[in-house]
Amino acid sequence: MEQLKKEGKIRRWGVFNFDTDDMEELWSVPGGKNCAVNQVLYHVGSRGIEYDLLPWMREHSVPLMAYSPLAQAGNLRRGLYGSPTLKWIANSHKATVSEVLLGFVVRDGSTIAIPRSGRREHVLENAGGARIVLTEYDLRLIEKEFPGPTQKTYLDMV
Repeated sequence: MEQLKKEGKIRRWGVFNFDTDDMEELWSVPGGKNCAVNQVLYHVGSRGIEYDLLPWMREHSVPLMAYSPLAQAGNLRRGLYGSPTLKWIANSHKATVSEVLLGFVVRDGSTIAIPRSGRREHVLENAGGARIVLTEYDLRLIEKEFPGPTQKTYLDMV
């Protein structure tokens, strides 16, 4: 990747589904510290990266690109969109559950969310997620229903 940068073919490069061990290994090779982003699955129901990967990335100034921030695949989506807690939070912000889910993912100001959307109304709704500022109370409610990790877990992948 660094050779492609030298040749002017790319400006920056990143990685996909690198866990903490992978990132540490990347950091040990020449040019590895030039990694511009790590793209991993991250949403309210898939928070395993919060245990060690996300802190590592923050410490090393590597932005997170969250794919599937709305849990677009699998059975978990139904559980999130049917959650009374998430519905209550959405109502309190005059928002949709999708906007709350996106607001959760980008709450730190340095995470890039890349939700999939094929319809105009969903694109507009996704953009609305940037306006959601979750309160400490909202975050406590989310933590209670969708707790963060208490130990190292393997990366979730869709």
